[in-house]
Amino acid sequence: MFNLSRLSRHIVLFCVGMGLSVPVVQAQGMAGEGAHCSGLALQAEFACRSWTEVAQDVKAGTDTVIIPVGGTEQSGPYMAVGKHNVRAQVLADAIAVQAGHTLVAPVVAYVPEGSTSPRTSHMKFPGTISVPPAVFEGLLKGAAESFRVQGFRRIVLLGDHGGYQSFMAQVAQELNRAWKGQAVVLYLRDYYEVVPHQYADALRAQGHAAEVGLHAELSDTSLMLAVDPSLVRQDALRAAPKPGAADGVYGGDPRRASAGLGRIGTDMQIRTAVAAIQSFQRSHP
Repeated sequence: MFNLSRLSRHIVLFCVGMGLSVPVVQAQGMAGEGAHCSGLALQAEFACRSWTEVAQDVKAGTDTVIIPVGGTEQSGPYMAVGKHNVRAQVLADAIAVQAGHTLVAPVVAYVPEGSTSPRTSHMKFPGTISVPPAVFEGLLKGAAESFRVQGFRRIVLLGDHGGYQSFMAQVAQELNRAWKGQAVVLYLRDYYEVVPHQYADALRAQGHAAEVGLHAELSDTSLMLAVDPSLVRQDALRAAPKPGAADGVYGGDPRRASAGLGRIGTDMQIRTAVAAIQSFQRSHP
């Protein structure tokens, strides 16, 4: 297959934006690169299906959908701001395939991350996007209702970040009251709780106690390396002095993070979520 260089891709995008013609071989080359709908994404993601395929899935018994919630926030100088979005989508795909009869909605990337006036929490740093809690809750309710009217009977809220967990719990409670047996929502807090508890304990047991913190430290960075290392600036990280709160790293030390350590955590999260969803499916036939 013809491969475009980075420069060629920019040229093609510029030409398209200006309404200029693009050589067919270039357009075909660009379209064929990095196809999203392949592998687990093709198997699991709602976005990779046509409407008729979604209807067929529901008719055939696919009646569970995961709404993965990420967030766009600073994660120190050495990790990209899309960390939670990529992790939530990729891990939700793996969870859905293993759980069975489950699809995965597009990830929710706009979440509460702090006030903008005055700037608080992660909003103190460039790269963070925040929305008010009411907007976030309304988005989740609207998405869940969209799935309910299409025939999905079980909606799973799965969040990769700690700051909005209480809002997700509130949405689940409100929808379960409003729907009265038409459909049911599972707020899957255990997926998130694995990281500060079982996973952190496993890292400490391997001698990494001082490196485990709260944000953008060893565990957080290792999880990202296990899911998609392209989001971690590894060379810069290895050569850096220990980062601290002024850098957006809260406790611990990310410099010895590795994909191997990260897979301990991702395996725990996947197993925990699959077990919870399968139990949920059995208890809500």
